[in-house]
Amino acid sequence: MTAKVPTYDQLMNPLLRAINALGGSGSIEEIYDRVVDLEQMPEEVVAQLHDPEKSNQTQVGYRLAWARTYLKKYGILENSSRGIWSLTAKGKATNTVNPQDVVRLVRSIEKKSEEKKSEELSEVVTDQDNSSELDWRQRLHGILTRKLSPSAFERLVQRTLREAGFTQVEVTGRTGDGGIDGRGIARIHGLMSFHVLFQCKRYTGSVGAGDIRDFRGAMVGRADKGLFITTGTFTPAAVKEATRDGAPPIDLLDGGDFAEKLKEFSLGIRTEKVELVHIEDDWFSTL
Repeated sequence: MTAKVPTYDQLMNPLLRAINALGGSGSIEEIYDRVVDLEQMPEEVVAQLHDPEKSNQTQVGYRLAWARTYLKKYGILENSSRGIWSLTAKGKATNTVNPQDVVRLVRSIEKKSEEKKSEELSEVVTDQDNSSELDWRQRLHGILTRKLSPSAFERLVQRTLREAGFTQVEVTGRTGDGGIDGRGIARIHGLMSFHVLFQCKRYTGSVGAGDIRDFRGAMVGRADKGLFITTGTFTPAAVKEATRDGAPPIDLLDGGDFAEKLKEFSLGIRTEKVELVHIEDDWFSTL
């Protein structure tokens, strides 16, 4: 039987404990990892995806986003434009909440402001808590996993690494090479360089620790670092394996991070800014 994922209201207090443990603020990824660690969530729970056909977001991540949204409306969380969540003054004085009270108050606010409902609930919960983020990430995920050929995806990774400052990026993709898809040189501020082997995996599920161990076994003695890129996610065990003490380091780039890089480098993604004009009535009264 599939293990049950905690509901969003059951995650409210674990979310608060995680942010407190992080010093009162944290990124979505940091908070997610700390909740999983503090609650000792089993692998089968963390690996469950919310909607495998549309995105690589886990069910835990989806419900944590709802928990963040409710606690923000309740007045104990706030977030910056860069996706950092922190406790408000009220939140710093709150150790635990009654989830039923939170849900009751937030729904009461929504009922009183029905005409603003779409605006207030625009944080329909992706890792960026934004419905437009959900739309573009879902579309991108579908293109990468269902429309691109394996070779096209490798070329996209190659282009992305070049845009990120890598040089001599080659796609090898030879069978029987331990999953190594290419190599490149990462230059740091023009002073240092690292030889990097990378593996790129088009995937809708979670990459496990075994995949990381296989990749590391293939790269030992051939590079300074490894880079594993996937359109899916990494299990907590995979993350721990990638940073295991005494083993060659492997950096991880999951589907969400890869999407952000494509957006940052404008690779197939174009962002548009909308101009808002406000009339300052008080200014005219001073003339």
